[in-house]
Amino acid sequence: MLGFAAAAAPSASTSAASAVTSLANAAHANNFSSPFSSPDFISRTFSPSNQPLSAASLKLTSYRFKAMADTLSTPKLDSQSSVAGRRQTLISLSDKKDLALLGRGLQDLGFTIVSTGGTASALESSGVSVTKVEELTCFPEMLDGRVKTLHPNVHGGILARRDQEHHMEALEKHGIGTFDVVVVNLYPFYDKVSSSSKISFEDGIENIDIGGPAMIRAAAKNHKDVLVVVDSDDYPELLEFLRGTQDGQQFRRRLAWKAFQHVASYDSAVSEWLWKQAGEDKFPPSLTVPLSLKSSLRYGENPHQKAAFYVDKSLSEVNAGGIATAIQHHGKEMSYNNYLDADAAWNCVCEFNKPTCVIVKHTNPCGVASREDIIEAYRLAVKADPVSAFGGIVAFNVEVDEAIAKDIREFRSPTDGETRMFYEIVVAPKYSKKGLEILRGKSKTLRILEAAKNSKGKLSLRQVGGGWLAQDADDLTPEDIQFNVVSEKAPQESELSDAQFAWLCVKHVKSNAIVIAKNNCMLGMGSGQPNRLESLRIALRKAGNEVKGAALASDAFFPFAWNDAVEEACQSGISVIAEPGGSIRDPDAIDCCNKYAVSLLFTNVRHFRH
Repeated sequence: MLGFAAAAAPSASTSAASAVTSLANAAHANNFSSPFSSPDFISRTFSPSNQPLSAASLKLTSYRFKAMADTLSTPKLDSQSSVAGRRQTLISLSDKKDLALLGRGLQDLGFTIVSTGGTASALESSGVSVTKVEELTCFPEMLDGRVKTLHPNVHGGILARRDQEHHMEALEKHGIGTFDVVVVNLYPFYDKVSSSSKISFEDGIENIDIGGPAMIRAAAKNHKDVLVVVDSDDYPELLEFLRGTQDGQQFRRRLAWKAFQHVASYDSAVSEWLWKQAGEDKFPPSLTVPLSLKSSLRYGENPHQKAAFYVDKSLSEVNAGGIATAIQHHGKEMSYNNYLDADAAWNCVCEFNKPTCVIVKHTNPCGVASREDIIEAYRLAVKADPVSAFGGIVAFNVEVDEAIAKDIREFRSPTDGETRMFYEIVVAPKYSKKGLEILRGKSKTLRILEAAKNSKGKLSLRQVGGGWLAQDADDLTPEDIQFNVVSEKAPQESELSDAQFAWLCVKHVKSNAIVIAKNNCMLGMGSGQPNRLESLRIALRKAGNEVKGAALASDAFFPFAWNDAVEEACQSGISVIAEPGGSIRDPDAIDCCNKYAVSLLFTNVRHFRH
């Protein structure tokens, strides 16, 4: 067939024949077994349909063979280097932290280092001898770097099992050497797409690594024979391991786990980003949440339960604030319950626009007050329930300076005027230098946290047996809703303000929830009772005589009014009630409030909190 084509175009045949001869010689000279060098491949390339080729086609084909021949003639590694005792390492890094340390260490141990692009240049600049991956693959980097290591000479050397004779025979047949160590990290996709300077969709796509994950997964799968490293923190331990004489499989398995986890987290970021780019529903058909261990905890809710704390590394959580990313300036290590209580206090205090103090016990706010003078707000929050506040969590939405820090340190309990108030945690958006110094002097154990405000629009996840519930966060504030007057008596401006304040507090109290407030200060609350009437009675008892003229907020509607919660609230002296409405007995609630000349507001928004 080749002769037929040559007869049709003599001038092109000479060029083509020369190219084929060069290719064959190059292949034999390099002991290179390839489909390119087989006669079948040559005939298929020149005439797959057994038809003569035109002179132009034959000329183009000859150029292609010449390019292949030139590539194949490039010197490459001794294919049996690892088999013969010379160990090989493959290094390809985006993050080149401690690369010189690693390269010199491996070189001192006698490893031949194969590397790519910028990594190779960085190693050479550090005085480390490098074989570039093109010399191994006999193929240049192409497609703007998309294809560098996706080649049998790379993946064959990683995936071959040393204990399988036919694997090693295949490597020898094709002139491929083995790799003993693979060190790879990935394109900085996460950092790129989460940076404040937004990148285009096209740039995001180009930052998705392909060759890197393939090498990592290959090495991790074959970890019995190949050590895989994805974290620069593991370089010293790797070098120490290689200097030893024992081959511990546990170390290899731990590195393999870390490698697969690294790729899984990377892929979850890509998946999350692409789902948002597709503009689909907020809840995808499948969801992966990448979690990173922040600390092991002494125990869980109770001493017999083991526990740990993880940080959510989802793209949606980048710079989104919250207790998980808070800075601890002082005190004992955080416990499981500390995190829950601090989160509850911080979420509540961040809802308020005015300077506010919130005190939480067992995730429920027991004291809340807003004042221009933050010291006054703090004292009022303690006064709301000083017994519960003792040993609680104190949160502020303004800077803690010297003055408020002194008051936190010295303030005595309103119950006896003598006992100095004790707290587990103080959390605020920032601290003055002097304020921080004073708080540190209050107690060696006091945990001092500096946190950023939670962003709105987050996804809220909660575990149930065998699954997870997902929902939008309850981000609504009084400015987002209407307080509709349904009673004959309309509230005065101050009463409406009190109702809005109580409504903002009650959304953070466990259901069934009742909050009584006046003058931007919580007076009492009832939480977590199976019936709303009992929650009301607890709140009234805590409010005491101050209930006269106060506002009441309920997290859900009142199922009954007469001889029940609504009437008891009216009889106690409450001046305005805010509730969602929606009960079939709403007319009873309206009639009851009209009888006692109490203003009734329907919000049409429920705030269940379980």
